[in-house]
Amino acid sequence: MPPPPHAKPENVAKRAQELIGVGQSQAALSLLHEHVTSKRTRSSPIASLEPVMLLFVELCVDLRKGKSAKDGLYQYKNTAQNTNVGTIELVLKKFIELAEAKVTEAQTKADEVQSTLESTNATANVDDLEASETPESILLSTVSGEQSRDRTDRAIVTPWLKFLWETYRTVLDILKNNARLEVMYQTTAHQAFQFCQKYARKTEFRRLCELLRNHLQNAAKYSAQMHAINLSDPDTLQRHLGTRFQQLNVAVELELWQEAFRSVEDIHTLLNLSKRPAKNIMMANYFEKLTRIFLVSENYLFHAAAWSRYFNLLRQSAAAVASGASTKKDNPSVSEADMTKAASFVLLSALAIPVISTSRSRGALQEVDEARRNKNSRLTNLLGMPQAPTRASLFKDALSKGLLRKARPEIRELYNILEVDFHPLSICRRISPILSQIGADPEMEKYILPLQQVILTRLFQQLSQVYESVELKFVLELAQFPEPFQVSASTIEKFIMNGCKKGDLAIRIDHASGVLTFDSDIFSSAKALHPGSGAGSAENETSPVQRLQSTPAEIVRSQLTRLAKSLYVTCQYVDPTFNEDRRKAKEAALLRARDGAEEEHQATLARREIIQKKKEAASSALAQKEKDEATRRRLRQQQLQLEETERLAAEQRERDERRRAAERERVQREEMQKQLNELKQGVKGVNLDELDLTDLDTGRIRALKIRALEKEKNELEKKLETTGRRIDHLERAFRQEERKHLADDYAKQRESDFQIHEKKTKEDLREAERKHKEDVALRNRVQRLVPTYETFKRQITAQRAAEFERRRRQAQKELEQKMEARRREVRDRKARERKEREERERAEREAEERRVREEEEQARVEEEKRKKQAEERAKREEERKYVHPFPILLPPYILSQ
Repeated sequence: MPPPPHAKPENVAKRAQELIGVGQSQAALSLLHEHVTSKRTRSSPIASLEPVMLLFVELCVDLRKGKSAKDGLYQYKNTAQNTNVGTIELVLKKFIELAEAKVTEAQTKADEVQSTLESTNATANVDDLEASETPESILLSTVSGEQSRDRTDRAIVTPWLKFLWETYRTVLDILKNNARLEVMYQTTAHQAFQFCQKYARKTEFRRLCELLRNHLQNAAKYSAQMHAINLSDPDTLQRHLGTRFQQLNVAVELELWQEAFRSVEDIHTLLNLSKRPAKNIMMANYFEKLTRIFLVSENYLFHAAAWSRYFNLLRQSAAAVASGASTKKDNPSVSEADMTKAASFVLLSALAIPVISTSRSRGALQEVDEARRNKNSRLTNLLGMPQAPTRASLFKDALSKGLLRKARPEIRELYNILEVDFHPLSICRRISPILSQIGADPEMEKYILPLQQVILTRLFQQLSQVYESVELKFVLELAQFPEPFQVSASTIEKFIMNGCKKGDLAIRIDHASGVLTFDSDIFSSAKALHPGSGAGSAENETSPVQRLQSTPAEIVRSQLTRLAKSLYVTCQYVDPTFNEDRRKAKEAALLRARDGAEEEHQATLARREIIQKKKEAASSALAQKEKDEATRRRLRQQQLQLEETERLAAEQRERDERRRAAERERVQREEMQKQLNELKQGVKGVNLDELDLTDLDTGRIRALKIRALEKEKNELEKKLETTGRRIDHLERAFRQEERKHLADDYAKQRESDFQIHEKKTKEDLREAERKHKEDVALRNRVQRLVPTYETFKRQITAQRAAEFERRRRQAQKELEQKMEARRREVRDRKARERKEREERERAEREAEERRVREEEEQARVEEEKRKKQAEERAKREEERKYVHPFPILLPPYILSQ
């Protein structure tokens, strides 16, 4: 059967409008969907297909059919992307606008419902409408009669929010990896970010970021295709950067810090690909968001480094604007107050970096250290720094740029107290007013806790240089902070234990005597009483804390080094030949190196080839081993999966069997309990207390019930027989006594019935007379209207007769016209058929004539061929007459010649 004829888009749109007009929107959508997704629609003109698509997306939004819209839009994109990109953008913009309008309308409706229900002292919720009787609403109604605003939004607004989210995803999937639709793609991504931010859709935001990330990876993967996105184009890369910066801003606003960090990594990757440097205002936003991310993750070192980068960017922007080399459009607006604030935060964040490491401990695993180095390397790359920052390097950089002069006075004083001055007995007392000022600022209050750790570290470092042991009570009196930042004694002890565990402190606490002892063992391995003295230091550089003297442990550790240096210098002065021997040994070593350089070079090359071969062999062996291991792992996983599937199936069967058994037992138990209840309530004479209920079953209960019913029936029959005899005797006595009074009662009843009959007859006569008078009066009143009624009736009859005659003539005329048209149509058809028949007969005659001519021509050719063959035979017969009857035998040499 051939496919139905393809309808034009204009006709399909018209038919859909008619269906919508009669309330059949679903049928109209099905019609449009079938037309739009048809392969033959690709040949339709875009100008006629565009109104159909607009109507199609409008119906999809009204009926909330996202899947149908996705199919139709994909087909339309494939149809129009090579001819007219603007129409795709127009349809998709219309799709998004309609979905957003529906969300706004639903929000307004939810507000109206909520205000209406609040006016009647009822709180609206999703399932408050009586039309929606869901199990959730029934369960809620049993718990409370009140419902909340959230449920109203869930019933009215949430479905449209979900549809709008699906709309954004659909549009992004349609526009992905197409350079001509790139602008629309980025605009839609920004709208989706605004949607997530406006409605606090955190889950959808994560999915959106992952979707955009996958699109970017696919764009790089399929960059060789036609019209693919070219990430080498500066404008395209700049648009992607703008989208990622918007993504970063929304992630920070929604407090999705992991997603914000991934967005930062995306931005860093795009910045590395970009040939055009990013604008300063974008990079300022980038570093500002990094400071917030690092602060939330409590990575104070890189938080301070991000603040430092942010301040450098502000300083460069201010210098560029002041020199006229750049405009404020490409640079963040910088005032003196902004520079002071940024400088204060740079210095304060650097001061808040803990001196004692929060993650390192003695004997840390090498894998953990390697992972930490990799992490620090990644973070360093994100900040665009040549090497990982340290606490000392940040302070050095800050001092070289004069941040102390630009920072706030209390921050500057805090730096002097912690990093310059030496005052172990008054450090906390001097810092307390500064902490109060910092705590009064909401933005700086978050630095109080890490600052306390730094202050305690400096306190114990400086105390260790002055005292060998101090009372714990004395230390607790020194470590006093203003309210509400006071720390407890347990917190200080925990801090000391953590510092000793990390190897940054060497302190012993004797709780029995209440004494705190600083480790003064000259053979102790502790190096952290002075930060920076060892590899385990949190700073890895010389500490800026002022020191009075070296500790005994440091003296013992450097004694041999100092002795070796002294002996070396003494030998240079005591033995004159020492320097000459050194010079000769150096020259001999140079000669040996020059003579053996070529041999060593060849040996090195040979060794490198051997190493390369061994490496290749090891790599191939490792690859084969990994391949075999992967095969074994895959087989083992398949076996485990098969076993797990069988186990789950067995468990499911066992659970089903237990459930069926439990269900049968429950039904039997309920049936038995039901029969027992019926036996207790409906049957008397059965004492269930004397029976063993554990041995009962439904059959025994039924037998007990039957016996009890039979017993009760017998007792009832006996009672009925006795009662019947008593009633018969009583009725006989009543009738004997009644017979004496029947005549008198008959006379009284006859007289009463006669009186009632007379009274009823009189009332009926009076009512009939009254009704007759009223009917006569009504007839007299209505009689005056009869002439008018007859006149009106004749007029109406005449008008309707005339109207009928007019319509009859008109119908007769239309009938004659249609009959005449039908006659013409029949005549035309007969004439057409006659013409076709004549043409067919003429064609058949011509074909017959051609066939006859062809047969005659063939016969003529055959005849000529026969004549020619006869002539050839006659000629051969004539030649045969002159042939010699005997052959002439010639000698061989003549034949050879």
